[in-house]
Amino acid sequence: MFVIDYRDKRPLNEQVTDKLQTLILAGALPAESRLPSVRELAMQLSINPNTVQRAYSELERRGLIYPVKGKGNFVSGSAGIAERKQQEARHALVSALEACLSAGLTRQEALETADAWAKEEER
Repeated sequence: MFVIDYRDKRPLNEQVTDKLQTLILAGALPAESRLPSVRELAMQLSINPNTVQRAYSELERRGLIYPVKGKGNFVSGSAGIAERKQQEARHALVSALEACLSAGLTRQEALETADAWAKEEER
């Protein structure tokens, strides 16, 4: 499925959460598909099952997966995923605007740049 980077300073459960989130948002794990069980994924990644369970709990909190008692965890429907993609896009846009302002662009210059890009995309 994916590989854990042991040189990454982030906790393993964060890495698992981020990698699964990326796969879900990219569509590599389609809506309503079943995720590997906690034990299966822990064995594949050679990590503790509690680490995988923490990652699954975080993904559930974010609305990307949901549990079904006795059946496992499943990827949420496309409405929740689309909302999450939009939320992340807004966050990325805010970060980009903050970078523009810290680089010395005025608010107006940043907005003009965004507007010019939008006009180019319409063509």
